[in-house]
Amino acid sequence: MMNTRRVGIVVGAAVLLPALATASYAAASSETNPETGAEQAWAPRGATLEVVTVLGSGCPAGTAKVTPSNGGSAFTVTFDNYLAWGGGDAPPTEFRKNCQLNVKVGAPEGWTWAPIGISSNGFAHIQEGASAVRRTSYYIQGSSETRSVSHTIEGPSNRSWRFNDRIPRDELVYKECGADRNLNINTEVRVNAGDSGRPSFIAVESAYANANYHLAWKRC
Repeated sequence: MMNTRRVGIVVGAAVLLPALATASYAAASSETNPETGAEQAWAPRGATLEVVTVLGSGCPAGTAKVTPSNGGSAFTVTFDNYLAWGGGDAPPTEFRKNCQLNVKVGAPEGWTWAPIGISSNGFAHIQEGASAVRRTSYYIQGSSETRSVSHTIEGPSNRSWRFNDRIPRDELVYKECGADRNLNINTEVRVNAGDSGRPSFIAVESAYANANYHLAWKRC
């Protein structure tokens, strides 16, 4: 059986500090003049973020911590036990893990928001002939449009990973002005053991392995 505590120590030593990633992303995304209605990376005064639910096999109760940052323009989810593994003596139920987030974004009157980017990092040990997938999908309640991003790590691989995804400004989907809508985020990690008889794993866990979600704001 895989020792997930040991895996967590390895991941913690291998990945970058999330605070640095969040700060650099916000700096790169900033716009000027919030009075013009143009998209901006920082949140207006009075904006709030509240994670209503965190649920899934990859984030059992007490194993995920959510931290708002940049004054309501982003939030970070840090996981303690988000790991999928397959091959070897892995139980058949362990090859896929998921985590669902429901986030209440409080927008001051006259403002709206849209998801603009996702960055996540962790560690993967993938045997030759095997692969692992990190996938995220999200949508605003009441919207028929769901966006998904997916990344595959092919074996052999034994390294930390980081994926950064940014939505082009002309493709942003903003919450309907005046409507009370939450943001739903569904994530998963999955291992395809292929023809390898040895175990592979992908982890999004430990103190420095996380997912950062970024919002853009504009006036209605």
